[in-house]
Amino acid sequence: MERNQMLIEAEELLTKLGDGNIRIYDASIVDDMYQQGHIPGAAFFDHEKFSDPDKAYEYMLLPDEELAARIGEVGISNDTEVIVYACGMLPYAARAWWVLRYAGHKNVRVLNGGLSAWKNAGGTVEQLPRRYEPAVFHPEFSPGMFADKEDVMEALKDSNISVVDVLPLESYEGAHITGSTCLSAMDLMQGLDYFLPDEKLALRLQEKAGYSRIITYCGGGIAAVINAMAHLMTGQENVAVYDGSLFEWMGEGLPITGTGKWEIWKQPSQ
Repeated sequence: MERNQMLIEAEELLTKLGDGNIRIYDASIVDDMYQQGHIPGAAFFDHEKFSDPDKAYEYMLLPDEELAARIGEVGISNDTEVIVYACGMLPYAARAWWVLRYAGHKNVRVLNGGLSAWKNAGGTVEQLPRRYEPAVFHPEFSPGMFADKEDVMEALKDSNISVVDVLPLESYEGAHITGSTCLSAMDLMQGLDYFLPDEKLALRLQEKAGYSRIITYCGGGIAAVINAMAHLMTGQENVAVYDGSLFEWMGEGLPITGTGKWEIWKQPSQ
């Protein structure tokens, strides 16, 4: 998938502001950031409302029918152009992108650089909360974009599939899925706001280029999307995010390797 199909730069978004067909969402994990200042007209993308309250682990995706209904409820139809961004934490916007693409929305992009890029480009902010009128969304799900624990267990038996922990190396050393490797999402971003340029992403991901499938995971299924999106940008289309990630894997008592310094990995789960 081409980079410009996945990301939008602030300068381009400035030219689109006011277009009645655009839906902009602040996907910061807490609405305090949204209330402090957001792109004019942007609504709040509440990750909790897209997460299954019946699951034992945080931020696991809603069942398909409920997810499609929720997408419509927040004002997204199949025909709208959707822009998602976050304030100082690109993985939150990436997670929103992944969820919408999984459900079949074909025209959704992440604002590269988030709110800081918007401000640097001369964009203004507002504090007034916004909502879009509900719409009808017809889903076309892509099941391969998410993996469950059974998928991961099977993948670990297949040398053609790479299961990748995207948390920092210290976290990986503290606890990781036995048999997985480590490639920190931090190595694919400039700070926590921007994806690296394509050529740098390709260089960082070159060791994974030969695998037929990649499954990424983190603590709670959010940071893992950074690596998954980066793989898509560099030509690896067969990528999945393990939705339950370490919270579920450890909660279910599945095989873990590490030093046991749990405090290292618990913090950066998003």
